[in-house]
Amino acid sequence: MTSPDILIIGSGMGGATLAARLAPTGRRILILERGAPLRPGPEAADDAAIFARGHYRPREEWLDGQGHPFNPGNYYHPGGNTKFYGAALIRYRAEDFSPRAHLGGQSPGWPVSYDTLEPWYQQAEELYEVRGKLGEDPSEPRHSGTYRFAPVPDEPAIADLRRRLARQGLHPATLPLGVDIDRWLAHQRTPWDAFPGTTPAKKDAESIGLATALKHPNVTLLTGACVHRLRVGADGRIAAVEFFRAGRAETVSAPLIVLAAGAVNSAALLLRSAGPEHPAGLANGSDQVGRNFMNHNCSAVLALHPLRRNPSVYQKTLMVNDFYSAGGPGGEPLGNIQLLGKISGTILASQSSLPKPLAGWIARRSVDLYAMSEDLPDPDSRVTLRDGKIVLDWKRSNWAAHETLVRRLKQVLRRAGYPVVVSRPFDRRTPSHQCGTARMGDDPARSVTDTYGRSHDHPNLFIADASVLPTSAAVNPALTIAALSLRAADHIAKTEFAA
Repeated sequence: MTSPDILIIGSGMGGATLAARLAPTGRRILILERGAPLRPGPEAADDAAIFARGHYRPREEWLDGQGHPFNPGNYYHPGGNTKFYGAALIRYRAEDFSPRAHLGGQSPGWPVSYDTLEPWYQQAEELYEVRGKLGEDPSEPRHSGTYRFAPVPDEPAIADLRRRLARQGLHPATLPLGVDIDRWLAHQRTPWDAFPGTTPAKKDAESIGLATALKHPNVTLLTGACVHRLRVGADGRIAAVEFFRAGRAETVSAPLIVLAAGAVNSAALLLRSAGPEHPAGLANGSDQVGRNFMNHNCSAVLALHPLRRNPSVYQKTLMVNDFYSAGGPGGEPLGNIQLLGKISGTILASQSSLPKPLAGWIARRSVDLYAMSEDLPDPDSRVTLRDGKIVLDWKRSNWAAHETLVRRLKQVLRRAGYPVVVSRPFDRRTPSHQCGTARMGDDPARSVTDTYGRSHDHPNLFIADASVLPTSAAVNPALTIAALSLRAADHIAKTEFAA
């Protein structure tokens, strides 16, 4: 194998976006992806296969904090978890970058401001062809440009929901989305949220990031390559990467290593790479690797009227941020509300104890929403290893804020004409935006990387995934990961490969 100039571990939103940006430099880039490409097939439009039979879920077990095994529902394909994401590409709000009080404690803020990251947010929206509309959401931060693509249109039942919410004094806003809805529906008449993207209709890390990078002959994607360990040299630089492919151990070296395996797996890989010189794991001089794990507090909220049907196919076009920065008893922030992809009776029955006929009756009449609140960083909420197996001891925080958000949402929906409103929280089997296990910061004693994702301990190691996020905020993190990766790539091009 020819030694690359840049080795990227993982092809999700972070790794693929960084590769797309660095590809025009002409440097030889090798991307290692543990999974195989996601192929079209009948299961891609089969809700029973996806939700009831778990056709796409990997056969993988992690342990929870009590040592009980569970299947985490991470996806390993080129494009990573974005192959199944809801394509909601929302910017963090400006206030998310500053310290502020929550019902459950203090959010520490970021070492950079929103204004610092804003140019790369704009570029990420353009790269991922985000469809949206400005001017509807009072929480919307400053944009230096506009959305280049028109919004995905509301279906009739959702247009009615939008009007009903507005009559309650709220500000329902268009959800920024990375999806070509006409192309998606021409291929399959299903939601895209939690359904696999087997065509370029969903703008994910494979269809956009990798596709852009692989247009350049200097970029190579190696699938089926599961990285096991990083080796460090006497100079403190990452000297080699060990991985398994087709049952055979292989090693590759590069002057620059980028770790983008996801918040849990990146932390686990750094911990697994411990040795005599680094007994606590690599990049871990601060003892922060694996700590501060965050996973949004989320609930599904179903609103229905027995006499009104909701025939929507995809549904997911609307969000409400009126409670994002206030709404708690003392004005504390509560979180984001957005629509889920339209659930079916099969989906509802598979996620509950309801008999399928009743689940189908409810699903045909429900509007399905997603309430999301910030999970605060806690050093004891962490990723560790036990006999080589990943242990995820997630300690939920700020739950009172989430309960308040769900309660406020239920009140609004009932006043808006939905007499039956029920909710159910998501559990740890759902990867609801895992982040925070290698947080960025200016102080090497309290953080793992600098604000560009460079390890404080190993100068040729960058981390470009949700690991580096200091806070989870209360919106989907995909666009923020993409923006950070574009910024990191520009920094790498300027500092590592300048002519």
